[in-house]
Amino acid sequence: MASLSLSLRASASSAAAGSRAAAPIKVSFTASCVRSKVTCSLPSIRATSSPARSIEPVRATATQAPPATPQSSSGEKTKVGINGFGRIGRLVLRIAIDRDDIEVVAVNDPFIDAKYMAYMFKYDSTHGPFKGTITVLDESTLEINGKKVSVTSKRDPSDIPWGNFGAEYVVESSGVFTTVEKASAHLKGGAKKVVISAPSADAPMFVVGVNEKNYNPSMDVVSNASCTTNCLAPVAKVVHEEFGILEGLMTTVHATTATQKTVDGPSMKDWRGGRGAGQNIIPSSTGAAKAVGKVLPALNGKLTGMAFRVPTPNVSVVDLTCRLEKNASYEDVKAAIKEASEGSLKGILGYTDEDVVSNDFVGDTRSSIFDANAGMGLSSSFMKLVSWYDNEWGYSLKFLQQCCVALPHAGVVLRFDT
Repeated sequence: MASLSLSLRASASSAAAGSRAAAPIKVSFTASCVRSKVTCSLPSIRATSSPARSIEPVRATATQAPPATPQSSSGEKTKVGINGFGRIGRLVLRIAIDRDDIEVVAVNDPFIDAKYMAYMFKYDSTHGPFKGTITVLDESTLEINGKKVSVTSKRDPSDIPWGNFGAEYVVESSGVFTTVEKASAHLKGGAKKVVISAPSADAPMFVVGVNEKNYNPSMDVVSNASCTTNCLAPVAKVVHEEFGILEGLMTTVHATTATQKTVDGPSMKDWRGGRGAGQNIIPSSTGAAKAVGKVLPALNGKLTGMAFRVPTPNVSVVDLTCRLEKNASYEDVKAAIKEASEGSLKGILGYTDEDVVSNDFVGDTRSSIFDANAGMGLSSSFMKLVSWYDNEWGYSLKFLQQCCVALPHAGVVLRFDT
């Protein structure tokens, strides 16, 4: 379970001070999908250098104690509609349903009806069954934990009556409407803002903890970038601000996604992508590294990369090999990332030096968890950095935060309990 609380602080520094008071609590991860409790302050991102950094081992499991149900300080709810009830759409609804500061009022998917929506929402092979109650009241209404959610099946986004449902902000998670022109169709139905759950060719892209302060209220359609960009960008930000990144190559070892084939099948645009997902390690292209240059302009043109699709259901890992501008040891780089993970990027960037594997991060709410034991330095200017991410749950949470933060509360100093 994830939570977000709104705190109208006088300054970013006071929010950051509040976040540092939270101490990690070691617990076991169970099938009930216990989520992490972490606190972070987003307005101030720079990881400041310190000659007295500690690089003592962090002894905490990948997940920590679950937070209490979030309480909205304003009492107001952000009303959201979801278009596309796939992996991201369903997890966004799971996260939102237990909050009192956000309300999902409608879901649209042209390919499934209300009964099948309820089934897919209730049972999840990766994250376990939904622990609440869900009832199909009629063909156009679900009731989840006592809250009614309207259901529609429109193919054209402009036909979805978001305004009638009270949905001001639309989660565009269909994977189809990823440009400003296509996603803007939601505005015709009464929505005020649209957040795309994928990289976009022309929509402004934002990554929580990296560049969300650059959001302008005049932007009606924005992108949350990709799950891989959300993992890479916080690490790249810290390392670049501390040591400078001259150039880098990224590889993401990425879990299977819904677009892949169960067995060999036709895929004219990507022949290798048509091979059976459960049988192969599949090299693939990705724009995630280049997209970092859009959210961190100082790195534009300095990063590129590729992906290997592997036969695991969830959790992926980024391997960034980079050349530094300033000489530093691997211990120096670890210390800088650890400091940021405990300070300005707490709850967004994690740090572990335990002997973890991918399943240890299922349900982790953080965008990126740096693996201190997996990386290495070849010289004082050449490093391999490794960071994990739950490409489903962690990304869905940050996606939802774009709706709750960058859009309705632009300009307000916010604090997260994620």
